[in-house]
Amino acid sequence: MKIYTRTGDAGTTSLVGGKRVSKADERLEAYGTVDEFNSHLGLLAAIPDMDAATVNFIHNVQNKLFNIGAYLATDAASTSDDFSDTPTPKGLSEADVEAIEHEIDRLEEQLPPLTSFILPGGCRPACHANIARTVCRRTERRIIALDNTLRQHANPQISPIVLAYFNRLSDYLFNLARYINLQKAAPELPWRP
Repeated sequence: MKIYTRTGDAGTTSLVGGKRVSKADERLEAYGTVDEFNSHLGLLAAIPDMDAATVNFIHNVQNKLFNIGAYLATDAASTSDDFSDTPTPKGLSEADVEAIEHEIDRLEEQLPPLTSFILPGGCRPACHANIARTVCRRTERRIIALDNTLRQHANPQISPIVLAYFNRLSDYLFNLARYINLQKAAPELPWRP
């Protein structure tokens, strides 16, 4: 199979189900940003000396993001799948949101209490975690924008589990950045308004 097909040379692509849309379509913006976020997580997991538990957790998240990307790339109206009003991505459940919460709690138990806003920074790996966090938030905004558009046109909306998953992931990445700085003895810089 060749990597190039030439079918997108005119600025369109196919959704799952075969419908062709502009590469500037809101749906593509949503799942393309999921892909961008996933790439940042790959960079984070590849950092030398990252602990194995964190790397394994990130790899699990990356697999879930592929499921979410496929879900967002599917045009429910042009597939034979049985879609409800709020279809859920395959392989994503409330247990996945809870798993992120457990990771947040595990990291938080080891962190000093937060007494002020802190600036993104510290050591390089923590900076990567903060960049991933901000891309995660942008991804969440793109998915919400798509959901708003779908609702306006009475189409199936984005499953609430997807929004909860991204909301927890950004919280996790915030704590992960703090945890990495703690492990590397990099000081946190408080915001000085």
